[in-house]
Amino acid sequence: MTNGKIYLIPTTLGESEINSVIPENVKQKIIQIKYFIVENIRTSRRYLKLVDKTINIDEITFFELNKHTDLKEISTFIQPAIEGNEMGIISEAGNPGIADPGSEIVKLAHQKNIDIVPLVGPSSILLALISSGMNGQNFAFNGYLPVDKTDRIRKLQFLENRAKAENQSQIFMETPFRNMKMIEDILSICRNETLLCIAADITLTSEFIKTKTISEWKKNIPEINKRPTIFIIK
Repeated sequence: MTNGKIYLIPTTLGESEINSVIPENVKQKIIQIKYFIVENIRTSRRYLKLVDKTINIDEITFFELNKHTDLKEISTFIQPAIEGNEMGIISEAGNPGIADPGSEIVKLAHQKNIDIVPLVGPSSILLALISSGMNGQNFAFNGYLPVDKTDRIRKLQFLENRAKAENQSQIFMETPFRNMKMIEDILSICRNETLLCIAADITLTSEFIKTKTISEWKKNIPEINKRPTIFIIK
């Protein structure tokens, strides 16, 4: 028996118009799949209905993969693919596998010789980077910075020094309700001449993307509380 394929399925980055960010061929592939590994079943059901209202959710099998999932269960999630079925991995926003537990499934699929097929869709990380005006040939995504203030400040200092020493754009993110604390820490720690890109609500009608020096940001701090945001320093 030939193994099925596992598709990495992009989602919208928020309440954006689905036709503006998800290609038609991706939507057609989603419609054909009956097995999904998802971060959240409820939001994934809602997303599938946005893709096509005629999708029969009751015919679909979901496997939930998040921080609460017992890692011992993960190996059972890809059984449908081993049996020859196509499967899809859906993240909460953007592309699976980046700051997302879906990478564990991808790793396991490679071990089991199951083909992985990435599908085209929006990535807040790359969209922020290409819109920042910063170095797109040498960059690092650092995920979420530490919650503890002392550790976060230490990390910010490390990233700023690395950005200067290696000419490397440093990309990171924060839980939306802590965005304003993150800006406060960045402005208090980083040098005045350091560049900071703040990219919020990417692909939404409220999209905000600006790159300024730290000294310039101090004069006019944007209100991005509870708005999905990518930060880049250089």
